[in-house]
Amino acid sequence: MKSDVISERAYDLHLPERRSTALVFASPHSGRDYCGDFVHQSILPAQHLRSSEDAFVDKLFHVATDHGAPLLAARMPRAWLDVNRSVDELDPALIEGQRRGPHNPRVASGLGVIPRVVAGGRPIYSGKLSQSEVRARLRDGWHPYHTALRRLVDDSVSAFGRSILIDCHSMPHEALDYISVGRKRPDIVLGDRFGAAASSEVSDLVEGEFTRAGFTVSRNAPFAGAFIAQHYGRPRANRHVIQVEIDRAAYMDEATLVPHSGYEDVKARISEVVERLCAYGQRGGASVAAE
Repeated sequence: MKSDVISERAYDLHLPERRSTALVFASPHSGRDYCGDFVHQSILPAQHLRSSEDAFVDKLFHVATDHGAPLLAARMPRAWLDVNRSVDELDPALIEGQRRGPHNPRVASGLGVIPRVVAGGRPIYSGKLSQSEVRARLRDGWHPYHTALRRLVDDSVSAFGRSILIDCHSMPHEALDYISVGRKRPDIVLGDRFGAAASSEVSDLVEGEFTRAGFTVSRNAPFAGAFIAQHYGRPRANRHVIQVEIDRAAYMDEATLVPHSGYEDVKARISEVVERLCAYGQRGGASVAAE
C-alpha cells in the first residue's frame, strides 16, 4: 500500500493511502533532530544527549502505514522537549522565574516537559533557561505535535466510532532490574493506567498479540503510561490508549545506539503484531482517504 509523509518542524506524519482502521500509532520519543544550538547549549556530548531517545522505535512501527494506519513520529529529541508530559509540567530548578507548584515526581526528578537531565540523572545544562525560550519550545514543538495527534484520534472516532492509540516507546534494559530472580524478564511492558486508559478488551488483545509473536509481556509495571495515556485515554468514550515499551537491548546496543543482530527479528515480529491489530481495528468502520 502506498503511503505519504507530511513533515513539519515538530513531527513527521506518515499516512497510508487510505485509512482503513481505528488504530493510530505514535512515537513521541524517537526524534533525532539535534539542532546545533541545542548541542552547543548543553554541557553533555551528543551521544549522552541521545541516551533518552527511543532510538529506531518509529522505524520498528513504520509498517503501520501498510495496513491502513497513520504513524506520528516526533522530530525534536526528548532531551529538548518531552511531548509525553503535560504542558504545565515546568521545572523551577531549570526555568528562570518559574514558581514551584504542587509536588510532581517527574518534575522533581528533572523529567518535566523541558527535561533538566537525561538517562542516569546527568544534567543537560550548566544553568537555567529563560521563560521566553521555554515558551518558544512549547510553541514550536509541544503544541503542533498534540494538535496533530488529537486530530488523528478524532478522525478515527469519526470514521470508525472509536480510536485505539498505540503509544510506542523503548525502555533501558536496566529499567527491568527489579524483576525477581527466577522470573522471566519482560521484553514488552504495556501501560493502560490500570484500565483507566483502555478497556480490558483492547488491553487483553494487545497483550495477546505481542505474546503470540513470541514476546514476554507484563502490564503496568514498571510503566503504566504517562501524559499521553492519561490525557487521550477515555475508554468509556471509545478512545483507548496503550503505551508500549520495548526493551532496547532486544534490538540495539544501548551504549552505541546501533542496531544489533536482533533488530530484524524484533522488527519482523512487531510487524506481525501491527498487522493483526490493524485488522482488529478494521471491524465495523468505514475508510477515509488520507489528506
